[in-house]
Amino acid sequence: MSLISIVTPCYCEQDNVRLLYERIRSVFATGFPQHDYEHIFIDNASTDKTVARVKELCAEDKRVKLIVNTRNFGHIRSPYHGMLQARGDAVILMASDLQDPPECIESFITHWEKGYKLVLGVKRQELGSPVMAAVRKHYYKLLERLSDVEIVRDFTGFGLYDRAVLDDLRGLNDAYPYLRGIISELGYEPALVPFDKPPRKRGITHNNFYTLYDMAMLGITNHSKVPLRLATLLGFGVSLLSLCAGFFYMAYKLIFWDQFVVGMAPMVIGMFFFGAVQLIFLGIVGEYVGAIHTQVLARPLVIEKERVNFD
Repeated sequence: MSLISIVTPCYCEQDNVRLLYERIRSVFATGFPQHDYEHIFIDNASTDKTVARVKELCAEDKRVKLIVNTRNFGHIRSPYHGMLQARGDAVILMASDLQDPPECIESFITHWEKGYKLVLGVKRQELGSPVMAAVRKHYYKLLERLSDVEIVRDFTGFGLYDRAVLDDLRGLNDAYPYLRGIISELGYEPALVPFDKPPRKRGITHNNFYTLYDMAMLGITNHSKVPLRLATLLGFGVSLLSLCAGFFYMAYKLIFWDQFVVGMAPMVIGMFFFGAVQLIFLGIVGEYVGAIHTQVLARPLVIEKERVNFD
């Protein structure tokens, strides 16, 4: 009997953890009696009763396990650490807010049994603001053009990973892993399972502009040098344009000495324009330097405070 590990990162999801556990248990009881499973919750120092609710589940069912972090280590490091702690023949990563439907597990395992080492859930539609949907759509298009590898669009991490994939992930020692990009880098052929993302019914989302921006910049800096090269090329281009403009103004002034007056407006506009360009590309360089700094520090993904049912 093979073992399937379900890894669920959670932060302040006290109203969802039990229902998620029950739906996952139902999937395995009715659809896959030939597979055993473990359900690992990794809590990012929740401030509500999430830990207490999961501990109740641990007392009722020894297949439920809990890792509690000493603090909130963010939405990137904590889920990745939880995956590395799983001991199953395959690992399924899914959010605890019930927006990753547990019913997709059946399709994941069916594809895995056919030989796929990677089965990824991809969203059919985008919920929420049409503006954010358009931003995400154009971001993925930009990332596809900039990246050296093919990034799976509308994949958020929800999916099944074979033990061979997990062994590869363990060997990377990435201090701040961008899972969506790493999966593409590994080169395994994925099976894609489309799903409709249901609206959140309980609790509130903890994603904000900073977390989305962090994920977006991480995707670009980890998988493309194009922005850095674009900064260099634009610098050469602007220098050449400025040199040509300088010669033009000098010649025009010599020919029409008394009539030609440049004025302050072009100087002020030009100063602000070039200042903005410098700040933008300084920020881009800073993102790359920050990514290098994080990797050089080589700090652990998380620090654990407590484990339950791992004996």
